[in-house]
Amino acid sequence: MPITFSAYSRMERNRKILFLLVASTSLGGMRIAYAQDMDPVQGMHHHMKPVGHASVPNHTGKSSVKRQKPPKTMEGMSGGDDDMEGMYHGGARVSDAEEVHVTGMSAVRRAAARLLSVPGGTSVVDSKMVLRQRTSTIGDWLAFQPGVYAPAATGDNDVHLSIRGSGIQAGTGSARVGTLVLLDDLPATRIGGAPMELMEPLGMQYMEIYRGGNGFDLGSTLLGGAINMHTLTGYDAKTYQARVEAGSFGYVKEQLSSGKVIGKSDYYISVTNSYRSGYQQNTKISNFGINFNYGYKFSDSVDTRFFFRYRQSYEGQPNYLTRAQIAENPKQARPGYYNTYTILPGTKYFGDRTRIRIDDKSNLLIGFTYIDAPMNHGLRTLQLPMNVIGANGVVDYTRKDKIWGHKSNTNLGVYTTVDVGYNYYDYRVRSTSAYAAYGLPFGASVNRWHRGGSNTIWHLSNETEVYKNLWLTAAGALSYMPRSTTTTYPVQSHFSVNPLYFAPRGGFRYQATPDIRIYGNVTRSVQSATDNDFLSGSQYQSGPATGLTEGYQRLKPQTATTFEIGSEGTFKGQHWSVSYYHSAVRNELLSVMTATSALYNTAVLSNASPTTHQGVEVGLNHKIYQWDGNSIYLMHAYTFQDFHYNHDQNFGHNRLPGIPQHLYQAQFHADFKNGFYSSFDVEAASSVYATYDNKAKAAPYHIYNLTFGYLWPKKNRRIYFQLHNLANKHYASAVIPVYRATNGDAAAEMPGDGFGVFSGIDVGFN
Repeated sequence: MPITFSAYSRMERNRKILFLLVASTSLGGMRIAYAQDMDPVQGMHHHMKPVGHASVPNHTGKSSVKRQKPPKTMEGMSGGDDDMEGMYHGGARVSDAEEVHVTGMSAVRRAAARLLSVPGGTSVVDSKMVLRQRTSTIGDWLAFQPGVYAPAATGDNDVHLSIRGSGIQAGTGSARVGTLVLLDDLPATRIGGAPMELMEPLGMQYMEIYRGGNGFDLGSTLLGGAINMHTLTGYDAKTYQARVEAGSFGYVKEQLSSGKVIGKSDYYISVTNSYRSGYQQNTKISNFGINFNYGYKFSDSVDTRFFFRYRQSYEGQPNYLTRAQIAENPKQARPGYYNTYTILPGTKYFGDRTRIRIDDKSNLLIGFTYIDAPMNHGLRTLQLPMNVIGANGVVDYTRKDKIWGHKSNTNLGVYTTVDVGYNYYDYRVRSTSAYAAYGLPFGASVNRWHRGGSNTIWHLSNETEVYKNLWLTAAGALSYMPRSTTTTYPVQSHFSVNPLYFAPRGGFRYQATPDIRIYGNVTRSVQSATDNDFLSGSQYQSGPATGLTEGYQRLKPQTATTFEIGSEGTFKGQHWSVSYYHSAVRNELLSVMTATSALYNTAVLSNASPTTHQGVEVGLNHKIYQWDGNSIYLMHAYTFQDFHYNHDQNFGHNRLPGIPQHLYQAQFHADFKNGFYSSFDVEAASSVYATYDNKAKAAPYHIYNLTFGYLWPKKNRRIYFQLHNLANKHYASAVIPVYRATNGDAAAEMPGDGFGVFSGIDVGFN
C-alpha cells in the first residue's frame, strides 16, 4: 500500500501555489501575515474593554472572548510589552491568573492566565513567535521550552519527545509515549502513544505545555505531563492565507488555509503539502494533510466544535549511526538501511467538543475522538503492515465556590482511550530471497498477532485560597489500564494484565506580589506499558519466524513520586520562570537484559531497578532596549537533567542515556517599526550517553542559526530568510539508547542537519 508522489505532480502543485502567492501580493487591504490577528488589547491594562469583543463561555468556568476583526488602527507589527513573552506565557501576567474572566484578553493570553493558576511548571507558545521563521515540524514549537527535549532528527514530525526524562527509550517511531497529547482539549494519545503525524505545526494558534504532574487536571498521570495543541478557528484566522517555505535538502512546504465566521457558525480549514529529499541518505519525506474544524454556537451557554484531520506520509528510515560514522560522514545511512521506510497511507481523525455553561459557577466539557491510523513499516527483509484504531472520550466538570468565605475551585473529570476493532500486526515477506528456503512468496505472513487495551483515568482536584493569595491544592486520580495481546500465527497464545493504581497530588501557590508567584507540589505519576512493550525477548527457533520475538512478559506500571518547587514572575518587562524537581521512579520502562532475553543475548524493554530523575528548568526573557517603536530582546531556556540509577546490580549509579544533561537555547531578537526583524539563536547540548553501560556517548554540540524577515506594516505580507547551522557542525540531534557499547561506540545516534538555507513567504487577506 505505498503512496506515490511523482516529481511532475509536485512541480505542478508548486507552480500553482507560487502563482497564487504572486497574484495575492497585488491585492490591497491586506493585514498582518500572522496565523492569528494581532489582538487589540495587547499592551493595555487588562481591565480595559477593547472595541469589538464580546463575552462568551468557555470550559474553564469563566467567560471567554469572541474575537472580531481588529480595527485598522491596530494593524501592523505586533507591539506592546508582550511580544517576546509569547514564547513562555503568551503575554500574561501572574496577576491575570485570578481574572481570566475579564473581557478583552487574547485567546493566547487567556490560556496563559489559566496556566498560572496551576501550582507548577507550565508554559504557552504563541504562533506569532513560531511563524517568524521556518516551521517544518512540531519541534519548532517546542524549542526554547525549559524541561522539554524534542529534536526532529530527520526533519519530520517524528520528534524524540521527552519532558523531564519521559519516553527515554521510545525512539522516533510513529508514536510518542510518556506525555499525554491533546488536540483542542481532546485526547489524541492512544494505548500505543500519540500519533505524531497528526501534529502538523501549521494551522495552530497556540500550544499549552504542562510539565510533569502539572497536566493532572487534563487526565495525565504520566511522568512527562501533557501538551495541548489549539487549532485556529474562524474567529482567529484570515479569510484566505497562503504560505510557502523552501530551501536546502530539497525542502518545500506549502499551505493554503481559510477561516471565517458566518452567523452562529465558523469554520477553519488548512491544507498542507510538504516534501524533503533529506540531508541524510534515505530520509526522503512526503506529507499531505488536511486540518478542518467547524463550530456552532447554540446560545451564550452552549457551543460545539467538530474536528477532522487527515494525513498521508512517507518517511525513509535510515536507522542509527555511531559517533564515528557521524564525525566521518553524517549523510550516510546505516549499511543495509537504504530502502527501509514507514508509510502512513491515510490517518483519519474525527473529534467533537461540546462546552456547556451550566450557571455562573459551573461548566461542563464533553468530547470524543476517533483515530484510524493504518501504516506499513518496510524493514530489511520483512514488512510490518498494521491497522491501529482507537477511540477517546473526555468529560470535564469545573465549579467555583466559596467555602466558609474562602474561594474554592473544583475539577472533576474522566479521560478514557480504548483500542477498537481488530488492531492487527502482521510480519510479511518483503525479500523473497531471504525466505527462499521456505518457498514463501512476497507478502506471505510470517508472524501475526493483534492487541487491545484501554486507559481510563478518573481525576478529582480542589484548590482553595486558605489565606490571602495562598492557595492549597489536593487531588487524586484512579487509573485502570488493562492490556491484552493474542498471537494467531505461527503459534496461538494469549496474554493480558489489568493494573489499577491510585495517584494522589498536593500543592500550593502563593502570589507574593501582584506579578510574582511561588509554587510547589508533590505528585504521583503512573504509566502502564504500551501494548507493544510486553514482548519478553524469547525467540522462535524454527520456521520462517526464526529470530522474531515469541513470548510475553508481565510488566509493572512505571510509577514516580515527584517533588517540585519553583517561581515565576515579571519585573519591568523582564520575565523569569525557574523550577526544580526530583522524581523517585520505580519500575521505569527501560532497556533491560532479563533472564529470558539473556538466553538470546538481547535486551528488551522491561522494568528497571529504581532510578532518580531530577533537574532545573530556567526560562528568562529580557527586554534589552526599546526606542521609538523598535525593540531588542534576549530569550534564554536552560535545562539541567540528572537521570541515573540508584543502585543497579549491573550499572551501579550510571546515568540514564538518551538525554543531554545540559541543554541551553537562546535567541537574540530585534523588531523594527519599519517591518524588518532579525534573530540570532544558539543551541548547545552536553554529550549524551548512548548506552546504559555509559561506555559510548554522542559528542557535545553547539549550532547557530540566523534569520532575517520583513513584515509589511499594515499589510498581510511577510517574507523571511534563514541560515541554519552556520558552522556546518556534524552532530547527533537525537540518541536512542542501546544496552551496551561495542568497542566504545554504539549505533544509537541520528545526525542533525548540516548547513542549510531556507526562505519563505506568507500572504493573506480578509
